Amino acid sequence: MTALTVTFLGTGTSNGIPVIGCDCAVCHSTDPRDRRTRSSITVHVGDRVILIDTAPELRLQALAVGLRRVDAVLFTHAHADHVAGFDDLRQFNYLAQSHLPVYAAPDTARELRQRFGYAFEDQFPFYGGKPDLILHEITGPFELFGQEIIPIPVPHGRWTVLGFRFGPFAYITDAATVPESALAALQGVQVLVLNALRARRHPTHLSIDEALAVVERLKPQQAYFTHMSHEVSHAAVSSILPPNVALAYDGLTITVGEARRAAE
Repeated sequence: MTALTVTFLGTGTSNGIPVIGCDCAVCHSTDPRDRRTRSSITVHVGDRVILIDTAPELRLQALAVGLRRVDAVLFTHAHADHVAGFDDLRQFNYLAQSHLPVYAAPDTARELRQRFGYAFEDQFPFYGGKPDLILHEITGPFELFGQEIIPIPVPHGRWTVLGFRFGPFAYITDAATVPESALAALQGVQVLVLNALRARRHPTHLSIDEALAVVERLKPQQAYFTHMSHEVSHAAVSSILPPNVALAYDGLTITVGEARRAAE
């Protein structure tokens, strides 16, 4: 058994906040929690670091939180705001002087091979010139660094996105709904991270009220909302949330109870 440490590298939706050319109050806010890069997290399992998604700002996110090590990468899906920082993985190859394992559902793996084929071919006799990756396809629960990881498919428009459960912790982003199959897989979760785009409904993302309804169904000890748009003011929305729900923000680090080891 080991505690998990989770760091939110980015908590914004696909445009990022502030949005180019926008004059709204959130885009001009002086609250640093209203500045949101594209959504991504790290999960520390013991001394190993698992990165979920490579946001376009990956380099800047890593510098902001002092991230110097990545031992594996999980991809939720292949939309640009979740993969466009892909090439920055090469620095983690250089720092570790080794290949890096990455994990994705078969359709996402196919997209990664098409867009970033150079990363899966050994061309250079040294690390750091390009990403050097070993791609694993996710077809069910798997073990990584002794930790059981359960993939949780959720719909995102015409796409299917993978959420991930690490024992008492789960991360779900870009869901349009959380179907009964996903709710069953999330039963008993202690800390839930869930996308909540804005107050208004959206065809491919949960609204704040829809995300709150999921929290009410699952009743985790604590929930954090992420993947938020510039229609969400951190201070204003935080003031109306239930006590066990908070808005995440870039750079937030949390510790999550005890994670179940795969061998147990």
